[in-house]
Amino acid sequence: MKKFRSALSLIPPKLKKGDEIRVISPARSLAIISKETREIAVRKLKELGLKVTFSKHVEEKDEFDSSSIKSRLEDIHTAFSDKKVKAILTAIGGFNSNQLLQYLDYGLIKSNQKILCGYSDITALQNAIYRKTGLVTYSGPHFSTFGMVKWLDYTIEYFKRCLMEKTPFEIRLSKEWSDDAWYADQEQRHFIKNKGFSVVNQGEAEGIIIGGNLCTFNLLQGTEFMPRLKNSILFVEDDEETKPPHFDRDIQSLIHLPDFNGVKGIVIGRFQKFSEITENLLIKIIKTKKDLENIPIVAGVDFGHTTPCVTFPIGGRARLLAENDRVQLRILEH
Repeated sequence: MKKFRSALSLIPPKLKKGDEIRVISPARSLAIISKETREIAVRKLKELGLKVTFSKHVEEKDEFDSSSIKSRLEDIHTAFSDKKVKAILTAIGGFNSNQLLQYLDYGLIKSNQKILCGYSDITALQNAIYRKTGLVTYSGPHFSTFGMVKWLDYTIEYFKRCLMEKTPFEIRLSKEWSDDAWYADQEQRHFIKNKGFSVVNQGEAEGIIIGGNLCTFNLLQGTEFMPRLKNSILFVEDDEETKPPHFDRDIQSLIHLPDFNGVKGIVIGRFQKFSEITENLLIKIIKTKKDLENIPIVAGVDFGHTTPCVTFPIGGRARLLAENDRVQLRILEH
């Protein structure tokens, strides 16, 4: 297996105790998050030794549960330019982060390298920033995720490993996972025993991590904001709105890209139950695509719209070993 270093990636400084993190709302507004959930999230982050501040427009809310492009851009640029801020957490996901891409000051962002963490719709921002600046961004919990009262230990563990430590780490299975509406009832949680990774295709690969939420990632196709796929390992997931036909065509759309032959491996996050994408159906979809025959592929990994979730670096480097009786997924550079 060919080994290389992601020479073009810029890794922002790690968080340490006492650092300030800024909460922004580049998609939906913080206003849709309950006061109780926000208070819990602040407390959890303070327990990690972090100071939490909020952007000026974080609670603005229009008919789309978001705010104006101008307000969201101002908050992003202010957060990156503020020397006291060491990391930026998104409040929650949504649908419209891609409205911001052509207006972002990528020169300012590159000159003020810091952590940006979130997932779902934030995938558009993360991959665009990596493509335009080389700055590694992070798919991981939103600010609102930290408002979870129970079963947050695994999520926090990988948040710390990826954003507060420098050493390589292995992504291991959670013991249990959940797809419940935890924000609606913090006490009555339903957890399912984790039965393990699903090996779709065997093999070994090493590459630069690209991806996140699949349907959002695909919005970048054909634009200047789409990362190159050469020597990449795709990390993809999707939410309950994605049914089997949607996932099938979204993967097919990636396969049609001219540089898809640069993809060395694929890691698939756990699907929500309402998506109706079972392990058997997922394997059936993948096996219909000849372009994927020689690519190692694993599924059922703890990231995406279920609980818990790992934090991983977009633009970082990973190694994947997929065998029928063993899966090793190691983050090498983050």
